[in-house]
Amino acid sequence: MDLTYTEEEENFRARLREWLAKVLPGLPARPSTDDWPARRAHDLGWQRMLYDAGYADVHWDASPTLRLIFLEETEKAGAPYVGANFVGLLHAGPTIAAEGTPEQRRRWLPPILRGEEVWCQGFSEPDAGSDLAALRTRAWRDGDHYVVSGSKIWTSHAEVADWCELLVRTDPAAARHAGITWLAMPMDAPGITLRPLRTLAGSAEFAEVFLDEVPVPVANRVGAENDGWRVTMVTLSFERGTAFAGEVVACRRVLAELAGRARRNGRWDDPRTRRRLGRLNAEFRALWRLTQWNVSAAQATGGVPGATGSVFKLRYSHARQELYDTAADVLGDDALDLDAPWVADRLSSLSYTIAAGTSQIQRNIVAERVLGLPKGR
Repeated sequence: MDLTYTEEEENFRARLREWLAKVLPGLPARPSTDDWPARRAHDLGWQRMLYDAGYADVHWDASPTLRLIFLEETEKAGAPYVGANFVGLLHAGPTIAAEGTPEQRRRWLPPILRGEEVWCQGFSEPDAGSDLAALRTRAWRDGDHYVVSGSKIWTSHAEVADWCELLVRTDPAAARHAGITWLAMPMDAPGITLRPLRTLAGSAEFAEVFLDEVPVPVANRVGAENDGWRVTMVTLSFERGTAFAGEVVACRRVLAELAGRARRNGRWDDPRTRRRLGRLNAEFRALWRLTQWNVSAAQATGGVPGATGSVFKLRYSHARQELYDTAADVLGDDALDLDAPWVADRLSSLSYTIAAGTSQIQRNIVAERVLGLPKGR
């Protein structure tokens, strides 16, 4: 598989670099992590700038390779992350682009790209996190609406979201992986109650969502009724296959900063520290190549990443934790400063072997779908 870039792709990179160098110095400061309305406005303001400059459609209308270049260059330049808009841009949006009707694509994709609407993810439940097929939130048909009751947990950005990509069980008598439906739920519908969840790092970007006979139009169903598991696999393939690409670039930048800090504070003289940094450098270089491979494979198969995204997610989750464990050793006493970004990033790294599918789940997927091993009993 050819992982080199064409002349057209390199020209796109050059134009993007030039634009970033021009606009980034004039951006307003990022709001406080506790001020979610301000963070929403900040993140959507950046998305609107991308839209006006012609870069918003990179996420769906451009080739996967151009999307990868975009993520690489924006991260290298220190541009704002998608932030509160990440579910819409990286999960729900690509799913609707791949699985939605023409009417659904016209309704939901432009507002995401213009920075007008935020999405959250309603997949996990208190008793159905890693075992997503065990979800119990019910939806029953009542005319031209579904009526939804149940609860979700770890719902990203629910407190500022306009829409929720929601998984519900529409046929409780069906097998575990059948009888599930993918809905787009308006967050201002009656019957929705939110309770923010504060993480170990002190942030509150997650919430519990309680649903008490919430009406959701049947027109908001993406895919067929009871075909939600297949649609969900499309969503998760984007989440695990390409959504972390920018983070790999960020980790490589952090690693370079760590090496510089180690040289200045004397930790570089410890051969064990040098070996750890060297091994992590090789690890993240390999992960970047794997990202390129996944993107090229997606481009060859119509834009949807395959099961090899789980290979990436499995290794990346552990490499990120190892990176910040190494950072704690390099920083020494400075690693105890709870206000330092390093500490917050280390605490958040602990969640990566759980978020977007636990490492145990990823191992099962790799074993069954990549290696062809029989399913466990």
